[in-house]
Amino acid sequence: MISAANFIKNRLAERQQAGSYRTLKPENTLIDFCSNDYLGFARSSALKNKIDKELNDHPNLTGSTGSRLISGNLDYTETLEYEIATLFKAGAGLLFNSGYDANVGLLSSLPQRGDTIITDELIHASIIDGARLSHANRYTFKHNDLISLESKLQHAKGVCYVVIESIYSMDGDTPPLVEILNLTEKYGANLIVDEAHAVGLYQTGIVTQSGLQDRFFARVITFGKALGCHGAIVLGSNALRQYLINFARSFIYTTAAPFHQLACIRMACNELQHADEQINTLRSNINLFRQTIKLSATTPYKLINSDSAIQCILLNSNQKAIEAATYLQGQGFDVRAILSPTVPLGSERIRICLHAFNTSDEVGLLANKINNLLNE
Repeated sequence: MISAANFIKNRLAERQQAGSYRTLKPENTLIDFCSNDYLGFARSSALKNKIDKELNDHPNLTGSTGSRLISGNLDYTETLEYEIATLFKAGAGLLFNSGYDANVGLLSSLPQRGDTIITDELIHASIIDGARLSHANRYTFKHNDLISLESKLQHAKGVCYVVIESIYSMDGDTPPLVEILNLTEKYGANLIVDEAHAVGLYQTGIVTQSGLQDRFFARVITFGKALGCHGAIVLGSNALRQYLINFARSFIYTTAAPFHQLACIRMACNELQHADEQINTLRSNINLFRQTIKLSATTPYKLINSDSAIQCILLNSNQKAIEAATYLQGQGFDVRAILSPTVPLGSERIRICLHAFNTSDEVGLLANKINNLLNE
């Protein structure tokens, strides 16, 4: 019999040897270029004051006391779901405790044995895990590649679900949404999109901004990024909402979110509707960063093409990514290395997240530090 302690020890040693060993780090005083707080909502005193007022206006228990199917459901929760669905131009919505819970619940409960799930090869881990828990046939297509997607659609069986992100979390790029919609409609497939990193920069997301919401089977919206809160909602038809209430295990068998979380989400959604100034500042910072980064033609490193708040420079090895991040942290910038296996081997990188609260001087200085480091 193999010792569990030895198994753990050996696996950790393998990670350390590969240069991909993960550790937790406490908060720091560096300039934030790594968090997903794109609009600065998580640190907004104005939003905090509105949340405090909402809590005072609606006194409630500190905990929800149970799952929503037992004792944890509130009129406030269902009203909030309706308000969010209206804001995001959807038929209905169901709140989950996190984006991970939402994707796992949706993808594990909906596709059945004999059905097909087709995902972009760079899809988020939560979607991969949800699909694994289903009994459906699973395929991936090359990143944003329409020819690769169509080849998979041609072999799909049963009910087919195609899952993409509107902004990919590790590359920051956007897929050709209209072309993917045209393909899925051609083959009768159902398109699901995770808009976790699009909400904020694109206000309520790329889908609604493009007027495409009625062509998607489902959307996943998370509140822990640009909205500065926690939790997520699956948007779709009312029939889908009722289905998830009955079959999504990550919804059924978990304690409901406490009232404080619901109040935060509600106030953040209200704030989002008046965030034009923050959005414009964020866009300016993105443009400034991309204009200032100047990688020489001879450098082996590459800035990924992205119009989003996520800007990544490929450094091609865990060691180089770690060295670059360590250098920038030493210069006062909180930039993190993204290592394989989180990203494919050979695409290790530093990931820079830009925010509305970053000053133009900070953005310009960071870009110049990167230029100096990578063009040596």
